[in-house]
Amino acid sequence: MTDAPHPSPAPDLGFFLALERRVWEALATGDAAADSDLLDAAFVGVYPEGVASRAEHAAQLSSGPSVARYVIDAPRLLRLSPDAVLLSYHASYTRPGDGDTATAHAMYVSSIWTRRDTRWVNVFSQDTPACTTGG
Repeated sequence: MTDAPHPSPAPDLGFFLALERRVWEALATGDAAADSDLLDAAFVGVYPEGVASRAEHAAQLSSGPSVARYVIDAPRLLRLSPDAVLLSYHASYTRPGDGDTATAHAMYVSSIWTRRDTRWVNVFSQDTPACTTGG
């Protein structure tokens, strides 16, 4: 298990973006072990397709990567307590097989990271599809 040590009592936005990017990189490389390592045992993911546990989140990688490319924009950090933060942002991404000219999928993501002993883990994530038309 790879520890994600906290550098100070109050890690900054860059620290949590780096953790979040590690989740995205696990999705992009198909690394289910790395994905699972970043998620708390009690992880809950809420997605347009339904609710997922840590095992279900990692299982999406059983056939390989689920993301080809991704971009994280407009990140915000909200401190919930000294040991918990909410990271929210806009993400655009393509899936393997979408092709080079594919329109990126877009969503708003909210992730709650909490400190467990000396490491930070993701305990909750929710993806909300971004509206692609005016309104």
